[in-house]
Amino acid sequence: MNDRSMSRRQLLTRSALGAAGLVVGKQALNATQEHLPVLNPGDPSLTGTKGMVTDSSIDPMAFLEHFDHGKASKLPDGRTLREYRLTVVDRDIEVAPGVRYAAWTFNSQVPGPTLRATEGDVMRIRFSNAGSHPHTAHFHGIHPANMDGVYEVVEPGQSYTYEFTAGPVGLHLYHCHAFPLKRHLAKGLYGTFIVDPKTPRPPAREMVMVMNGFDTNFDGSNETYAVNTVPFAYHSNPIPVHRGELQRLYIVNVLEFDLINSMHLHGNFFNVFRTGAQASTEFTDTLMFCQGERHILEFTYEDTGKFMFHAHQAEFAELGWMGVFNVTEPAVAE
Repeated sequence: MNDRSMSRRQLLTRSALGAAGLVVGKQALNATQEHLPVLNPGDPSLTGTKGMVTDSSIDPMAFLEHFDHGKASKLPDGRTLREYRLTVVDRDIEVAPGVRYAAWTFNSQVPGPTLRATEGDVMRIRFSNAGSHPHTAHFHGIHPANMDGVYEVVEPGQSYTYEFTAGPVGLHLYHCHAFPLKRHLAKGLYGTFIVDPKTPRPPAREMVMVMNGFDTNFDGSNETYAVNTVPFAYHSNPIPVHRGELQRLYIVNVLEFDLINSMHLHGNFFNVFRTGAQASTEFTDTLMFCQGERHILEFTYEDTGKFMFHAHQAEFAELGWMGVFNVTEPAVAE
């Protein structure tokens, strides 16, 4: 079968069959014929279909806590200048077991790097187009018109420098804004940037999750769903969390072709800081996101064990947007 023509349901079946012990005996034959996964009900550890990606453009666990603060220096007026580099590169990535996708990337990764600055810093982003199509970098937030990354189209082999004052405080999105916009987003040209307040937020363990997916057969419908590109990455390798430690999650939705995405946390509630506001606006366990919507979520687990998090659209979860927090006691200093 040609991977690029694989349907959602066939991909779901493939992921299920790729996990040892999920389909057995006569049930396996029936599941293959009907393109439906069958789970072994006798295995209490199974929470959904699983598959392992062996050749990804990023390490999802490393991406989770990696922040690019840029090269910092002082300007004559005393402000901090932070310089970053974003380069568009065409690159094949593996978005499901054995399924490769011809992506357009920032710095050879999807999502692009998480840029970070403090309110009032000057952000200077040196953008280069090493890809095969015209591209831009559009930054959400407040900036001059010629820094908007819409009409300043950068041809292959060319470059452009964006410069603006970091603000407002919060969690923001950047992405290519060349037309057709839908295609450039679906191909992987997006990332997040964080503007911290001058008075830091309370200490916390911080993580970034970018909700995305991939249309591998180009039918205008996603075949995989994930946070940070790799389906089931944090289900196969649960995220370690310490009991009693404040968790701060920077989460943004860049999913194309689906109008709404969501985040549901098991066994807990989180405080919502909409678009990164300084005050929490909501206390809940399920939050809906339209495309480009992003929020900071804060929570603390007071019990140990494995707690799932996932989209509350069942199909999204079954096709990869599912993970686990493994909560353990903090290490005791000797």
